[in-house]
Amino acid sequence: MTPVRPQAVSIAVDDQRQVSGMLLAPAEARICYVLAHGAGAGMAHPFMAAIANGLAERGIATLRYQFPYMEQRSKRPDSPKVAQATVRAAVIEASKLVRDLILVAGGKSFGGRMTSQAQAASPLPKVRGLAFLGFPLHPAGRPSDERGHHLFQVKIPMLFLQGTRDALADTVLLEALVQQLGSRATLKLLPDADHSFHVPARTGRTDTDIRSELLDDLATWMEKKCR
Repeated sequence: MTPVRPQAVSIAVDDQRQVSGMLLAPAEARICYVLAHGAGAGMAHPFMAAIANGLAERGIATLRYQFPYMEQRSKRPDSPKVAQATVRAAVIEASKLVRDLILVAGGKSFGGRMTSQAQAASPLPKVRGLAFLGFPLHPAGRPSDERGHHLFQVKIPMLFLQGTRDALADTVLLEALVQQLGSRATLKLLPDADHSFHVPARTGRTDTDIRSELLDDLATWMEKKCR
C-alpha cells in the first residue's frame, strides 16, 4: 500500500468560527470516517493519530478535526449546540473533500456523543453509520443510561467499541441499551480495556494489541454495514 501524507484543512463552523482538520485519504479508500476527539485531548493526540494511521493501512480515509474550545486551548468543552454544529460542519467538509467516498461519523468519547446527538437532532448529510470509540454513557461512578436516550432517534447503523473496564460505561447497562436499539446497533467489547483502551500488563496483552483489534473490528463493520 502506497504511504499517504495527511492534508491540513480548515473547516468553517459558522461566520465567526473556523477549526483545523486533518485529512488522511489513501488512494484506494472507499469510506471516510469523520473522527471527533474526546473532551481532554485534540485531534493530534497519539490515540487519534494511531486510529487515523491504522485505518489508512486498512484502506479507509479519515477526517480528524478540532472542536472550537480545543482550538482555543480552553479546558472547558463547547456547549452541545456549538459542538454539534462543528460535527455537522466537519461532515459537510468531508463530503466536499472526498466526494465519492461513503461517510461514517463518530469519534472518541465526547466526540462520539456529540456526533450521535447531532445525528439524532437532524440526520448528518450522506452519513451512513456512526462508530463510537468508548461511548461515555455516564459519569464515572454514577451508572445510568440517560445519556443514551437520544440514540433511539438515530436510524442508521451504530457501532459501539467499548472496553470492559470503562468507568464511563457500565457494561450491563450498555449491553441492555444496545439490545433495546435492535439490529441497527452493534457492540464490540474489548476485554480488560479501560476508557482509554489501556489494558493492565497482567493480562498479557498490550495497548497496541487492543488498538489493532479495535481497528480490525471498526474496519470490518464499516465494510459490512455502511456500504
